[in-house]
Amino acid sequence: HVQLVESGGGSVEAGRSLRLSCAASGYPYTFDCMGWYRQAPGKEREWVTAIHSSTGSTFYTDSVKGRFTTSRDNAKTREYLQMNNLGSEDTALYYCAASPGGGKYEYWGQGTQVTVS
Repeated sequence: HVQLVESGGGSVEAGRSLRLSCAASGYPYTFDCMGWYRQAPGKEREWVTAIHSSTGSTFYTDSVKGRFTTSRDNAKTREYLQMNNLGSEDTALYYCAASPGGGKYEYWGQGTQVTVS
């Protein structure tokens, strides 16, 4: 079965960086799109970024533009989220998500915690 496993979360001071990774397995094709979501305590889950497999195009929510960068490895089985200049507003549980197509994320990881103080 399909699995997405995130890693790389942790606790850092404001202004520092973290790099999250998402390893995908069990899917026999290439995901059309992979993305990152996050959910802060007491808030709804929000979309953060996405990368399209066919074009390599990337998209970011306004609050992270210029600070976060998403990428994928050549095999397209790993997705990364480089987060720079972190602030307390970035504290959240970060989820990796994958879409086989049609614009809907059907697969989700278990999340990795990012805490910025």
